[in-house]
Amino acid sequence: MILTSPAFAEGGRIPSEHCMEGVPGARNTSVPLAWSGAPPATKSFAVFVIDRHPVARNWVHWAVVDLPPSVTALPAGISGSLEPPARELVNTFGSRGWGGPMPPPGTGDHRYEFVVYALDVPALRIPDAPAATDIERALDGHVLARAVLTGVYSR
Repeated sequence: MILTSPAFAEGGRIPSEHCMEGVPGARNTSVPLAWSGAPPATKSFAVFVIDRHPVARNWVHWAVVDLPPSVTALPAGISGSLEPPARELVNTFGSRGWGGPMPPPGTGDHRYEFVVYALDVPALRIPDAPAATDIERALDGHVLARAVLTGVYSR
């Protein structure tokens, strides 16, 4: 599978408009994503965005599950208006949906992993406010394919 975004290239800087409010120029707009190459047996997709920086300790910025196999893109700003059966879970900030980058100043570049998973189940059993370890457990045994796009942000 391949995952891309018109907002930034692999390893590129995430534009400030996608950051949490409080960052100059931020609008907390979810990042546009598109993916291709899913296996024919795909029954749903899940999208997770996690900050893997040691200071962030696997901070979950976005968790979207139960996307139908017909969905292969999420436009910018879609968070908060996804239609069922898709579900947005509670992020580490404590709110449902997208929570953009807002790394502590002076902690250097944070690498944000955007990952889309093609799954063999139509609905993923996962807590409503998952930690990264909950995500790994829920995905175990259900992943047909995955694609990763990494973006960078620092303050």
